[in-house]
Amino acid sequence: MKQFIWRLLLAAVVLSAAWYHKLIVYGIGQASGQWAIISAAREVPDVLQDPEVPDSIKQKLSLIGEIKQFTVENLGFESSDNYTTYYDQLGKPSLWVVTGAKPFELQAKEWSFPFLGKVPYKGFFELQKARREEAKLLQEDWDTNVRVAGGWSTLGWFRDPVLSNMLADPVGELANTIIHELTHGNLFIRDSVEFNENLASFFGDQGARRFLVQRYGAHSPQLAEYIKRQGDRLKFTDHILRGADLLDSLYSNMSETLPLDDRIIFKRRLINEIKMSSDTLELYEKQRYLLYLGEREVNNAFFMSYLRYRGDFTFFENELNDKFDNDLKRYFEHFKAENP
Repeated sequence: MKQFIWRLLLAAVVLSAAWYHKLIVYGIGQASGQWAIISAAREVPDVLQDPEVPDSIKQKLSLIGEIKQFTVENLGFESSDNYTTYYDQLGKPSLWVVTGAKPFELQAKEWSFPFLGKVPYKGFFELQKARREEAKLLQEDWDTNVRVAGGWSTLGWFRDPVLSNMLADPVGELANTIIHELTHGNLFIRDSVEFNENLASFFGDQGARRFLVQRYGAHSPQLAEYIKRQGDRLKFTDHILRGADLLDSLYSNMSETLPLDDRIIFKRRLINEIKMSSDTLELYEKQRYLLYLGEREVNNAFFMSYLRYRGDFTFFENELNDKFDNDLKRYFEHFKAENP
Protein backbone atom coordinates (compact mmCIF):
# COMPACT_ATOMS: atom_id res chain seq x y z
CA MET A 1 0.00 0.00 0.00
CA LYS A 2 2.82 2.40 0.93
CA GLN A 3 4.60 1.65 -2.34
CA PHE A 4 1.41 2.39 -4.25
CA ILE A 5 1.01 5.74 -2.47
CA TRP A 6 4.62 6.70 -3.13
CA ARG A 7 4.27 5.78 -6.79
CA LEU A 8 1.10 7.80 -6.99
CA LEU A 9 2.81 10.81 -5.43
CA LEU A 10 5.81 10.42 -7.75
CA ALA A 11 3.50 10.25 -10.75
CA ALA A 12 1.73 13.41 -9.55
CA VAL A 13 5.05 15.23 -9.20
CA VAL A 14 6.19 14.13 -12.67
CA LEU A 15 2.90 15.18 -14.24
CA SER A 16 2.98 18.53 -12.45
CA ALA A 17 6.56 19.14 -13.57
CA ALA A 18 5.62 18.33 -17.15
CA TRP A 19 2.50 20.53 -17.01
CA TYR A 20 4.30 23.49 -15.45
CA HIS A 21 7.62 22.94 -17.25
CA LYS A 22 7.73 26.35 -18.92
CA LEU A 23 6.68 28.13 -15.74
CA ILE A 24 9.32 26.29 -13.71
CA VAL A 25 12.05 27.12 -16.25
CA TYR A 26 10.95 30.77 -16.24
CA GLY A 27 10.87 30.87 -12.43
CA ILE A 28 14.38 29.43 -12.19
CA GLY A 29 15.63 32.04 -14.66
CA GLN A 30 13.99 34.86 -12.71
CA ALA A 31 15.33 33.57 -9.40
CA SER A 32 18.81 33.33 -10.91
CA GLY A 33 18.65 36.87 -12.28
CA GLN A 34 17.31 38.23 -9.01
CA TRP A 35 19.94 36.40 -6.99
CA ALA A 36 22.73 37.71 -9.22
CA ILE A 37 21.68 41.25 -8.35
CA ILE A 38 21.02 40.62 -4.67
CA SER A 39 24.33 38.80 -4.15
CA ALA A 40 26.26 41.59 -5.87
CA ALA A 41 24.52 44.35 -3.92
CA ARG A 42 26.46 46.10 -1.14
CA GLU A 43 25.17 47.15 2.26
CA VAL A 44 24.35 50.86 2.18
CA PRO A 45 26.42 51.66 5.33
CA ASP A 46 29.48 50.15 3.59
CA VAL A 47 28.86 52.24 0.48
CA LEU A 48 28.53 55.39 2.58
CA GLN A 49 31.94 54.70 4.12
CA ASP A 50 33.64 53.99 0.79
CA PRO A 51 35.91 56.93 -0.18
CA GLU A 52 35.76 55.94 -3.86
CA VAL A 53 31.97 56.37 -4.07
CA PRO A 54 30.96 59.89 -5.24
CA ASP A 55 29.27 62.13 -2.69
CA SER A 56 26.28 62.55 -5.04
CA ILE A 57 25.51 58.84 -4.71
CA LYS A 58 26.00 58.88 -0.96
CA GLN A 59 23.62 61.82 -0.59
CA LYS A 60 20.90 60.04 -2.57
CA LEU A 61 21.37 56.82 -0.58
CA SER A 62 21.06 58.73 2.68
CA LEU A 63 17.97 60.41 1.31
CA ILE A 64 16.37 57.03 0.56
CA GLY A 65 16.79 56.17 4.25
CA GLU A 66 14.87 59.34 5.10
CA ILE A 67 12.17 58.48 2.57
CA LYS A 68 11.72 55.04 4.11
CA GLN A 69 11.45 56.50 7.58
CA PHE A 70 8.92 59.01 6.27
CA THR A 71 6.72 56.21 4.94
CA VAL A 72 6.74 54.45 8.30
CA GLU A 73 5.91 57.56 10.31
CA ASN A 74 3.58 59.34 7.90
CA LEU A 75 2.04 56.66 5.69
CA GLY A 76 1.78 53.73 8.07
CA PHE A 77 4.07 51.48 6.05
CA GLU A 78 5.82 48.64 7.83
CA SER A 79 9.56 48.96 8.35
CA SER A 80 11.55 46.57 6.15
CA ASP A 81 15.04 45.74 4.93
CA ASN A 82 14.19 46.87 1.41
CA TYR A 83 16.53 49.52 -0.06
CA THR A 84 19.22 48.96 2.56
CA THR A 85 21.55 47.53 -0.10
CA TYR A 86 22.94 49.13 -3.26
CA TYR A 87 23.51 47.54 -6.69
CA ASP A 88 25.67 49.32 -9.25
CA GLN A 89 24.17 48.69 -12.70
CA LEU A 90 27.13 50.37 -14.39
CA GLY A 91 24.68 52.45 -16.38
CA LYS A 92 22.94 49.41 -17.89
CA PRO A 93 19.34 48.18 -17.55
CA SER A 94 18.72 45.18 -15.29
CA LEU A 95 15.13 44.19 -16.04
CA TRP A 96 12.94 44.27 -19.13
CA VAL A 97 9.16 43.95 -19.08
CA VAL A 98 7.14 42.44 -21.92
CA THR A 99 3.47 43.29 -22.41
CA GLY A 100 0.95 42.44 -25.08
CA ALA A 101 -2.50 43.55 -26.21
CA LYS A 102 -5.02 42.40 -28.79
CA PRO A 103 -4.50 44.20 -32.12
CA PHE A 104 -8.05 45.60 -32.39
CA GLU A 105 -9.13 45.65 -28.76
CA LEU A 106 -7.74 47.28 -25.63
CA GLN A 107 -7.40 43.97 -23.84
CA ALA A 108 -4.10 42.90 -22.31
CA LYS A 109 -2.33 39.59 -22.65
CA GLU A 110 -2.19 37.92 -19.22
CA TRP A 111 0.16 35.38 -17.69
CA SER A 112 -0.74 33.29 -14.63
CA PHE A 113 1.68 32.89 -11.72
CA PRO A 114 1.42 31.26 -8.30
CA PHE A 115 0.54 33.73 -5.50
CA LEU A 116 0.25 36.68 -7.93
CA GLY A 117 -2.59 35.27 -10.02
CA LYS A 118 -3.08 36.75 -13.49
CA VAL A 119 -0.56 39.42 -14.42
CA PRO A 120 -0.51 41.53 -17.64
CA TYR A 121 3.28 41.65 -17.94
CA LYS A 122 6.28 39.37 -17.80
CA GLY A 123 9.74 40.39 -16.59
CA PHE A 124 13.14 39.18 -17.74
CA PHE A 125 16.65 39.84 -16.50
CA GLU A 126 18.04 39.17 -19.99
CA LEU A 127 17.03 41.23 -23.04
CA GLN A 128 17.35 38.23 -25.38
CA LYS A 129 14.76 36.29 -23.36
CA ALA A 130 12.43 39.30 -23.41
CA ARG A 131 12.78 39.52 -27.19
CA ARG A 132 12.05 35.80 -27.57
CA GLU A 133 8.87 36.22 -25.52
CA GLU A 134 7.91 39.20 -27.65
CA ALA A 135 8.49 37.16 -30.83
CA LYS A 136 6.07 34.51 -29.55
CA LEU A 137 3.40 37.15 -28.97
CA LEU A 138 3.97 38.65 -32.42
CA GLN A 139 3.47 35.22 -33.98
CA GLU A 140 0.12 35.08 -32.19
CA ASP A 141 -0.81 38.55 -33.60
CA TRP A 142 -0.56 40.47 -30.32
CA ASP A 143 0.59 44.08 -30.22
CA THR A 144 3.73 44.11 -28.09
CA ASN A 145 5.80 46.44 -25.95
CA VAL A 146 9.20 45.84 -24.34
CA ARG A 147 10.33 48.43 -21.82
CA VAL A 148 13.08 48.81 -19.25
CA ALA A 149 11.90 48.64 -15.64
CA GLY A 150 13.38 51.40 -13.51
CA GLY A 151 12.54 49.49 -10.33
CA TRP A 152 10.54 46.57 -9.06
CA SER A 153 9.22 45.02 -5.90
CA THR A 154 9.60 41.37 -4.90
CA LEU A 155 6.68 41.83 -2.46
CA GLY A 156 8.82 40.92 0.53
CA TRP A 157 10.34 37.73 -0.86
CA PHE A 158 13.80 39.30 -1.14
CA ARG A 159 15.61 42.45 0.01
CA ASP A 160 14.95 44.84 -2.85
CA PRO A 161 18.17 46.78 -3.52
CA VAL A 162 18.59 50.41 -4.52
CA LEU A 163 19.48 50.35 -8.22
CA SER A 164 22.15 52.83 -9.28
CA ASN A 165 20.07 54.02 -12.25
CA MET A 166 17.37 55.16 -9.81
CA LEU A 167 19.77 57.72 -8.38
CA ALA A 168 19.96 59.62 -11.67
CA ASP A 169 16.42 60.89 -11.08
CA PRO A 170 15.71 64.21 -9.35
CA VAL A 171 14.80 63.99 -5.67
CA GLY A 172 11.04 64.11 -6.25
CA GLU A 173 11.01 61.33 -8.84
CA LEU A 174 13.30 59.22 -6.65
CA ALA A 175 10.92 59.61 -3.69
CA ASN A 176 7.99 58.73 -5.96
CA THR A 177 9.70 55.54 -7.18
CA ILE A 178 10.69 54.35 -3.70
CA ILE A 179 7.24 55.01 -2.23
CA HIS A 180 5.55 53.39 -5.24
CA GLU A 181 7.53 50.17 -4.79
CA LEU A 182 7.15 50.21 -0.99
CA THR A 183 3.39 50.47 -1.49
CA HIS A 184 3.52 47.16 -3.37
CA GLY A 185 5.57 45.66 -0.56
CA ASN A 186 2.92 46.68 1.97
CA LEU A 187 -0.22 45.92 -0.03
CA PHE A 188 -0.67 43.72 -3.10
CA ILE A 189 -4.03 42.22 -4.06
CA ARG A 190 -4.06 39.04 -6.13
CA ASP A 191 -5.57 39.32 -9.64
CA SER A 192 -5.91 43.11 -9.26
CA VAL A 193 -2.88 44.47 -11.10
CA GLU A 194 -4.54 47.61 -12.44
CA PHE A 195 -5.79 48.57 -8.97
CA ASN A 196 -2.40 47.74 -7.40
CA GLU A 197 -0.46 49.82 -9.91
CA ASN A 198 -2.80 52.81 -9.81
CA LEU A 199 -2.86 52.77 -6.01
CA ALA A 200 0.94 52.60 -5.88
CA SER A 201 1.20 55.44 -8.40
CA PHE A 202 -1.23 57.54 -6.36
CA PHE A 203 0.61 56.97 -3.09
CA GLY A 204 3.94 57.44 -4.84
CA ASP A 205 2.90 60.90 -6.03
CA GLN A 206 1.09 62.00 -2.88
CA GLY A 207 3.84 60.63 -0.65
CA ALA A 208 6.60 62.31 -2.68
CA ARG A 209 4.89 65.70 -2.47
CA ARG A 210 4.51 65.46 1.29
CA PHE A 211 8.05 64.21 1.77
CA LEU A 212 9.44 67.15 -0.22
CA VAL A 213 7.41 69.61 1.86
CA GLN A 214 8.64 68.06 5.10
CA ARG A 215 12.26 67.73 3.95
CA TYR A 216 12.77 70.95 1.97
CA GLY A 217 9.78 73.20 2.63
CA ALA A 218 6.56 74.16 0.85
CA HIS A 219 8.34 76.80 -1.26
CA SER A 220 11.47 74.81 -2.04
CA PRO A 221 12.92 74.49 -5.57
CA GLN A 222 12.84 70.70 -5.15
CA LEU A 223 9.06 70.73 -4.71
CA ALA A 224 8.56 73.30 -7.47
CA GLU A 225 10.60 71.17 -9.90
CA TYR A 226 8.67 68.05 -8.97
CA ILE A 227 5.30 69.78 -9.43
CA LYS A 228 6.32 71.00 -12.91
CA ARG A 229 7.49 67.56 -13.98
CA GLN A 230 4.40 65.89 -12.55
CA GLY A 231 2.28 68.47 -14.33
CA ASP A 232 3.90 67.40 -17.60
CA ARG A 233 3.29 63.75 -16.78
CA LEU A 234 -0.36 64.40 -15.96
CA LYS A 235 -1.00 66.38 -19.17
CA PHE A 236 0.74 63.79 -21.30
CA THR A 237 -1.02 60.92 -19.56
CA ASP A 238 -4.41 62.57 -20.00
CA HIS A 239 -3.60 62.98 -23.70
CA ILE A 240 -2.72 59.29 -24.05
CA LEU A 241 -5.80 58.21 -22.10
CA ARG A 242 -8.01 60.35 -24.35
CA GLY A 243 -6.33 58.63 -27.26
CA ALA A 244 -7.11 55.26 -25.71
CA ASP A 245 -10.79 56.25 -25.53
CA LEU A 246 -10.74 57.19 -29.22
CA LEU A 247 -9.13 53.89 -30.12
CA ASP A 248 -11.64 51.96 -28.03
CA SER A 249 -14.47 53.73 -29.85
CA LEU A 250 -12.86 52.99 -33.22
CA TYR A 251 -12.52 49.29 -32.45
CA SER A 252 -16.06 49.05 -31.09
CA ASN A 253 -17.49 50.50 -34.29
CA MET A 254 -15.43 48.44 -36.70
CA SER A 255 -17.55 46.00 -38.65
CA GLU A 256 -16.49 42.39 -38.46
CA THR A 257 -16.77 42.29 -42.25
CA LEU A 258 -14.25 45.11 -42.67
CA PRO A 259 -11.12 43.77 -44.42
CA LEU A 260 -8.03 43.39 -42.22
CA ASP A 261 -5.98 45.81 -44.32
CA ASP A 262 -8.61 48.52 -43.85
CA ARG A 263 -8.71 47.94 -40.09
CA ILE A 264 -4.94 48.31 -39.94
CA ILE A 265 -5.10 51.55 -41.95
CA PHE A 266 -7.80 53.08 -39.70
CA LYS A 267 -5.88 52.06 -36.59
CA ARG A 268 -2.54 53.43 -37.77
CA ARG A 269 -4.13 56.66 -38.98
CA LEU A 270 -5.73 57.34 -35.59
CA ILE A 271 -2.58 56.45 -33.64
CA ASN A 272 -0.56 58.77 -35.87
CA GLU A 273 -3.07 61.58 -35.21
CA ILE A 274 -2.74 61.00 -31.45
CA LYS A 275 1.06 61.14 -31.72
CA MET A 276 1.07 64.26 -33.91
CA SER A 277 -1.43 66.14 -31.73
CA SER A 278 0.88 65.71 -28.71
CA ASP A 279 2.85 68.60 -30.20
CA THR A 280 0.02 70.94 -29.12
CA LEU A 281 0.49 70.13 -25.43
CA GLU A 282 1.93 72.91 -23.26
CA LEU A 283 4.67 71.11 -21.39
CA TYR A 284 7.56 72.21 -19.21
CA GLU A 285 9.84 69.65 -20.90
CA LYS A 286 8.07 69.28 -24.22
CA GLN A 287 11.03 68.02 -26.23
CA ARG A 288 11.57 65.21 -23.74
CA TYR A 289 8.08 63.84 -24.36
CA LEU A 290 8.21 64.27 -28.12
CA LEU A 291 11.49 62.35 -28.14
CA TYR A 292 9.92 59.69 -25.90
CA LEU A 293 7.08 59.17 -28.37
CA GLY A 294 9.41 59.18 -31.34
CA GLU A 295 11.57 56.40 -29.91
CA ARG A 296 8.68 53.99 -29.24
CA GLU A 297 6.27 51.93 -31.25
CA VAL A 298 2.90 53.28 -30.21
CA ASN A 299 0.33 50.49 -30.32
CA ASN A 300 -2.36 48.96 -28.12
CA ALA A 301 0.20 47.55 -25.68
CA PHE A 302 1.59 51.09 -25.26
CA PHE A 303 -1.85 52.51 -24.47
CA MET A 304 -2.60 49.64 -22.08
CA SER A 305 0.49 50.54 -20.03
CA TYR A 306 -1.03 53.97 -19.33
CA LEU A 307 -4.41 52.51 -18.48
CA ARG A 308 -2.65 50.13 -16.10
CA TYR A 309 -0.27 52.52 -14.34
CA ARG A 310 -1.77 55.99 -14.64
CA GLY A 311 -5.53 55.66 -14.75
CA ASP A 312 -7.99 58.16 -13.34
CA PHE A 313 -6.91 59.22 -9.82
CA THR A 314 -10.08 61.25 -9.26
CA PHE A 315 -11.63 58.46 -7.18
CA PHE A 316 -8.59 58.21 -4.89
CA GLU A 317 -8.30 62.00 -4.54
CA ASN A 318 -11.98 62.48 -3.73
CA GLU A 319 -12.05 59.63 -1.21
CA LEU A 320 -8.86 60.87 0.47
CA ASN A 321 -10.32 64.36 0.90
CA ASP A 322 -13.98 63.56 1.59
CA LYS A 323 -13.68 60.50 3.83
CA PHE A 324 -10.23 60.80 5.39
CA ASP A 325 -9.72 64.57 5.70
CA ASN A 326 -6.62 64.39 3.45
CA ASP A 327 -4.90 62.10 5.97
CA LEU A 328 -2.79 59.79 3.78
CA LYS A 329 -1.85 57.50 6.67
CA ARG A 330 -5.46 56.86 7.65
CA TYR A 331 -6.28 56.28 4.00
CA PHE A 332 -3.61 53.61 3.64
CA GLU A 333 -4.70 51.97 6.90
CA HIS A 334 -8.18 51.80 5.38
CA PHE A 335 -6.86 49.81 2.41
CA LYS A 336 -4.87 47.53 4.69
CA ALA A 337 -7.96 46.84 6.79
CA GLU A 338 -10.06 46.16 3.69
CA ASN A 339 -7.42 43.85 2.24
CA PRO A 340 -5.65 42.06 5.10
